[in-house]
Amino acid sequence: MILIRRLRQIMAERGTGQERLDMIVRQIANLMVAEVCSIYVRRQDGSLELFANEGLNPEAVHRTHMKRGEGLVGLIAEAGEAVNLAEAQTHPSFSYRPETGEEIYHSFLGVPVIRAGNVLGVLVVQNRTPRHYTEDEEEGLQTTAMVLAEHLASGDVAGALLGAGAAGARGKVSVIKGQALSEGIAMGRIVLHQPRVIVRALLAEDSGKEIIRLGAALEKLRATIDNMLDRREVSEPGEHRDVLETYRMFAHDSGWVGRIEEAVTTGLTAEAAVERVRNDMRARMLKRQDTYWKERFRDLDDLSDRLLRTLAGKTGTAATEALPDDAIVVARNMGPAELLDYDRSKLRGVVIEEGGSASHVAIVARALGIAALGQAEGVIEMAEAGDSAIVDADTGELHLRPSQDLINAYSDRVRFKAKRQQRYAGLRDVPAVTRDGVTISLNMNAGLLVDMAQLEPSGADGIGLFRTELEFMISPGLPMKDRQTAMYRKILDAAGGKPVVFRSLDIGGDKMLPYLSHDKEENPAMGWRAVRMTLDRSGLFRAQLRALLKAAAGRELRLMLPMISEASEYERAREILEQELALARRFGWPEAGKIYLGAMIEVPSLLMQLDRIFELADFASVGSNDLIQFLFAADRNNPRMARRYDPLSPPVLRALSMIVEAANRNNRPVTLCGELAGKPLEAMALMGVGFRSISMAAAGLGPVKAMILSLDAARLHDAMMPMLNSGARSVRADLLRFAEETAVDLGIETAAPIN
Repeated sequence: MILIRRLRQIMAERGTGQERLDMIVRQIANLMVAEVCSIYVRRQDGSLELFANEGLNPEAVHRTHMKRGEGLVGLIAEAGEAVNLAEAQTHPSFSYRPETGEEIYHSFLGVPVIRAGNVLGVLVVQNRTPRHYTEDEEEGLQTTAMVLAEHLASGDVAGALLGAGAAGARGKVSVIKGQALSEGIAMGRIVLHQPRVIVRALLAEDSGKEIIRLGAALEKLRATIDNMLDRREVSEPGEHRDVLETYRMFAHDSGWVGRIEEAVTTGLTAEAAVERVRNDMRARMLKRQDTYWKERFRDLDDLSDRLLRTLAGKTGTAATEALPDDAIVVARNMGPAELLDYDRSKLRGVVIEEGGSASHVAIVARALGIAALGQAEGVIEMAEAGDSAIVDADTGELHLRPSQDLINAYSDRVRFKAKRQQRYAGLRDVPAVTRDGVTISLNMNAGLLVDMAQLEPSGADGIGLFRTELEFMISPGLPMKDRQTAMYRKILDAAGGKPVVFRSLDIGGDKMLPYLSHDKEENPAMGWRAVRMTLDRSGLFRAQLRALLKAAAGRELRLMLPMISEASEYERAREILEQELALARRFGWPEAGKIYLGAMIEVPSLLMQLDRIFELADFASVGSNDLIQFLFAADRNNPRMARRYDPLSPPVLRALSMIVEAANRNNRPVTLCGELAGKPLEAMALMGVGFRSISMAAAGLGPVKAMILSLDAARLHDAMMPMLNSGARSVRADLLRFAEETAVDLGIETAAPIN
């Protein structure tokens, strides 16, 4: 407490920022009885520079630099966690710098200097005597670092490049790459979400009063969340509701609240305690690789922001202020509840620096139909309130302060897309029949209840692929059978009698469920996943089968099995299904009307067993995404592999042609439900090799139907056969030439080009 008060006095005194840093290290060394105290400041490139020191060679100041992640100091900055060592030089991360003269010091305590979630530097004390610093000493140094963070963030420290690069870029035309969270284009003005409250009052005069303040703020926070969940627009069941219920659960989490209360008892204000616990959580959570725990941190981070605003009497974000009619909200991160705070009639787009496509806020953005980008690195530092901006969630780009020419080009594109969408909407009830009379079944891919709202307006013939694993991935725990039953029943009800093809759980690989134990795999895409996992964990498979059978009582049930690599796997799954059917009849449970069990063809080994699998299966679906990457042994998510092959290469098309021929020989229906189906040129190629049923994202249905209506299927087939036997790397150019010569509508934009 004495140290903190003395530091605040130093920061209020006259003098340069450097002079104050020099006084700070002397005070810390004196009051902590440390022989060395050092302050390292993080530069724009992530490196660390020794800015102030007491006890080491004075000439090392501003001469000693650590690369990003280098040494113990770099380790602390990257991990965001304290390091407490009795013998620092034996640690594998220790980096000896002869200019400092630190070789005579053994014990080491270093803590990150964090403000608003960002590591600004590292504060270190050292002693010659080998010893571990006490818990109280570590606690005191961490609190001291919070005070130091204010000084570093003030801009008074000359030469510190904290944010300088980003600040220099403000006001300039910029393009920031991101990840599309929700498709669309939005044009408007930047609104900074600004969820964080900067904590300046660190020390409490009365800890008891701070505990009372904290309790009152928590009650107010929980009441606000309860009111939010009572809103009509989020009252319907669905994945967004589950996300928000999980959010409410965290607001009542005793572990989170207990850690904040404990921090208050050490002498911190309630605000400082919330910030302290949030910084500790960030350091721990963000080191974890799995998406589940990162999402848990984002929820808790959002709650911390709300609690800080409640304590500070600033309960509103930008959502409570007067918004422009074309608001594009920019945030470092955002909880799903905060997105719902905004006026939907004025919200055009959302850009988040940290959120990914599987994040909870992304799920809600898609449900609301808002153009959204995530993983937009640097956007908080680059954007300013009121800036004009264009969110292009089709290309994954944010254009900040775009030129008038770019605005005009995007305006033309938006108008063009609107006209095209009107045209596609007009085709909704038109049968997908080629010019020479070939009927094509166009189906929609889905995975969440909210997706079903697009079935009717899209004009799809049915759901060609329903990914059942998505419901499991957004759930905080394993969905029980009754919950699964209710979900599948709602899906079938929403389909309104149109066919729905459910895919059994395709988990594993890159879609691990955090609440199921699993071993780390070197090559998860080819590992223990999909039907391999569900056959081994038959209890999981049986529970899903029972839920599906019960949900489909009196109705048709179509279920397909992913990642089948040999016919015997299908046979084993069929046996389990028959056992469940026998059990249902034994207990008199309601039965599905007609049951079709299909197989997904996505593993190349199945190409050698096509006739056998078509003898066994009621139908088949081709998962072109996995099939193509396995054929080329090239990860489709690896940017270095993106140009290694073309999905319209002769080997791929010959393999697809083999599948269609085998299906026809065995009189079995076959559908393709990968990304190829949703692109007009690629879908045209599928027609050429014989596919008459395809399934895609809802957005692709209009353009693909327009292509089909302008196509002569027989003429295309005749033109493609020689292409399949050519030595060309791809038939793309030949197909484009065919489309141009025969006036096939590929939906290629003719609006003003965007450069």
